[in-house]
Amino acid sequence: MSTARTSQSAGTPPATGRPATATAHPATPAPQPAAKPAGPNFASASVPRHLARGAIGLGLIVGSIALVPVAGPITLLAAPLALIAFRGCPTCWMVGLAQTISRGRLERQCEDGVCTLAKAADRTG
Repeated sequence: MSTARTSQSAGTPPATGRPATATAHPATPAPQPAAKPAGPNFASASVPRHLARGAIGLGLIVGSIALVPVAGPITLLAAPLALIAFRGCPTCWMVGLAQTISRGRLERQCEDGVCTLAKAADRTG
């Protein structure tokens, strides 16, 4: 039998020294931070900026394929740069375009575990 176990007092846990009757949870819960949107965000700051990113990405893809007969297969190294411009694949770019256009116009409202999309409240005044 261990002497450390028998020498402890009945109301004190071994590691903390606090009484065993103390509650682990505070009486009032801490405020929760604002919920972040679920899923990735592919949106840009503005629609013209997003369209410019799309034009650069499309130009890189088309240019890298079209220049193969002229400059050889080394031009295909420009195609992965399009992924940077698109922030992923072309589908990701399209999702980002939809997010950029709808930003500020739609908001998700969740109540009792059911989420719906609704028009955003007017925040002009």
